[in-house]
Order: sequence, then structure tokens, then C-alpha cells
Amino acid sequence: MFIDLDKFKALNDTLGHEYGDLLLIEVAARIKSCVREMDTVARLGGDEFVVLIEEISNDQDEASHKVGLVGEKIREALARPYRLRLKEHEYHSSPSIGISLYHGNEETVGELLQHADMAMYQAKNSGCNAVHFFDTAMQHNVKAHAELVSDLHHALEQRQLHLYYQIQVDDDNRPVGAEALLRWIHPQRGMVMPDQFIPVAEESALIIEIDDWVLETACRQLALWGGNARTRDLLLTVNVSAKQFALPDFVDKVAGMLRAHQVNPARLKLELTERMVLDDLVDAVRKMHALKALGVSLSMDDFGARYSSLSYLKQLPIDQLKIDKGFVQAITQGSDDALLVQNIIDLVNGFNVSMIAEGVETKAQFASLKQRDCITYQGFLFGKAVPIEEFEALLGGGDR
Repeated sequence: MFIDLDKFKALNDTLGHEYGDLLLIEVAARIKSCVREMDTVARLGGDEFVVLIEEISNDQDEASHKVGLVGEKIREALARPYRLRLKEHEYHSSPSIGISLYHGNEETVGELLQHADMAMYQAKNSGCNAVHFFDTAMQHNVKAHAELVSDLHHALEQRQLHLYYQIQVDDDNRPVGAEALLRWIHPQRGMVMPDQFIPVAEESALIIEIDDWVLETACRQLALWGGNARTRDLLLTVNVSAKQFALPDFVDKVAGMLRAHQVNPARLKLELTERMVLDDLVDAVRKMHALKALGVSLSMDDFGARYSSLSYLKQLPIDQLKIDKGFVQAITQGSDDALLVQNIIDLVNGFNVSMIAEGVETKAQFASLKQRDCITYQGFLFGKAVPIEEFEALLGGGDR
């Protein structure tokens, strides 16, 4: 078992290391009280403990059951309140416990400890104060994740990232713009979709590098479109990540790219999410006003999917709301979502904000949204996300 105390650093930071030492002494005593004399209890360092339980059973299921009971016994013991220094301070803590079973000499001691450590972090990720077992599926997932991170670090320099473009149309099915969507074309993995690698990139500063590349590529494409009568009036929508938007110099970065490529700012639309705006509403509103001053348009993505508090809408200098595709796909099914969409459109029109519906897949959905004055549409009905050559061919293809 690999045992780590939850939020131990907070005790050291608030009451000092002396109280931390007192807690560790009590933790050690409680762990020892939960196991047999023949079992081994060791402190690796800091607030990390290891317990080795021997001679449980040769049957894996029975061994898992028995050691799980011991793990739960330790968890309960360590989660009880602590009285530190003559009962002067009561402190509450809990453990995260990872368990790895011995399967024979094909595993080294180091691997056993590593597996228990990985299971412990699974316990922490589940909300702490929990017991988790290591299994081969977990090991496979961790290994696959590590390989994905490694490959992603090379994706930009090896030019494996590409922008695809999904058309946006008006009521008359005429092109008004496109959304730039990121794709990773890996030589072995093939097409890797954003939901597979963007969360990985967001775990590190790599997302900033990727976002900068996306914005730079989008501005370069807008500059090319500006020299063509058929494309110079198109708006290009670019998604902004929370980490990119939180950068103090984000507005300056956008302004610099627009100047470098001599792009008409009115042709660039930045798409934000409700979550990133509400995380720091004051700072978000300040940056949004600064972006608007540059001439850039602002859109709110997935409106209605999460918070959807219309009370803050008046504070936000946005030009467009995007209706979540879940509502769009339910709009023709006679559900309450149709009424909700209608109410959103009516209210938003009163704020002088336009609407765009994403995920439009059928003519019935399109017709229903047109009746509700949605104005702008995006989805497979009009075209999927495609490379720039296919997108421009689509524009020149007449009726779609």
C-alpha cells in the first residue's frame, strides 16, 4: 500500500513543521494499529507511508478482498480527528491509499511501488480520502497518456497540426464565415481529434504554444482571404483556451498578430466559453472591452450547456451567442428544449446580440431554427470541417 496524507502541506504552512511532525507520529501509530505484527510499515519521506502485507492468500480475489478491508480500516483510522500538543489543536486529515498486488517475480520491487503510487494518485483524483487498486488497464492508460504527451510535444515542429474549416451560413444558406477547428494528423495514429489531445495540452504550458500557432495561422489565412473578392468578407472564428485568455498580454498578442498580417480586425471572431469568463468576471470583461476596441468580434460558445445565467449577459460586450448543439438536436423532438431555445433567442435579440446554432444536421432543424430567427447556422447539413483547399472549393461550388 502507498499512503499519502491529503492536504498535509496546509498543516505545515499554517501551524508549522512541529505540528506536522506530531501528526506524522500519530499517523504512524494509527497505521501500525491496523496491521499485524508481521506486516511492515515504513515512512518513505514527507507524508508518504508504505505498508507491506504478507501471506494474505494465494488466490487473487481473496487477497484483494482481504487487503481491501485492511486498506479501508487504515483509511477510517487516519480520517479521524487528531488532537495535537496536549489536545490544544484538533486537526482533520484523510489519506489517499493505493494498493498493488504481488503477482510473482516478473515484477520488480520498484514496479510494485510505482503501481501502488499510481493507484494512490487515482485515489487523489477521485476526490481524496479513498482506497484504489492498481490494475493493468490503469497502467495501459498511464503509458498511453505519456506517449501522447511525448508525441504532442513534437507535433508543432513536425507540422502535424492543421486547421480545418467548417462553414457558417445565413438564413438563405449563403456563406458568412467559418470556424477554424484544430486537427492533429499523426503519422502512426492518423487523425487525432481535439477532445483526445487538447485536455493533454491543457495540463501543461503546451496549450499556449498551440493556441499561438492557431491564432497566427488563422490571421495568415484571413490575410490571404482579404485579397479575394469571394472571401474577403468572411468572418473566421477562432477558439480561445482558458489559459490563453488568462495571459496578461493576451490582448497585446492579438493586436500584434493582426498588425503583422495586416488583417481587418472585423473579420476575426474570438470564441470564449462561459466558464473562462465567469472564473474572473472583472478581468474577463476588461479584456473583452479591450478586444472590442481593436475591432475584433466576440462569441460565447456552448451557451445553455453549463451556467447559462442570463443575469451577467448585459455585462459582457459580446456580439454573438452560440446555441449548444444538444439543444439544436432536440429542437424538433417536441421537447421543452424547443421552448427554451425560443426564449433564449427572444431575450438575446433584445440585447442586440446575434445567434448562431451549432450542430445543425437536418433540414427539419434548420427550418425550425429559421422560424425562430436564429440567423446563423453551422453543422453537417452545410458542411463538415475540411482542409482549406476543400473549404475554398466548397465556396466556389454554387449550391451545396
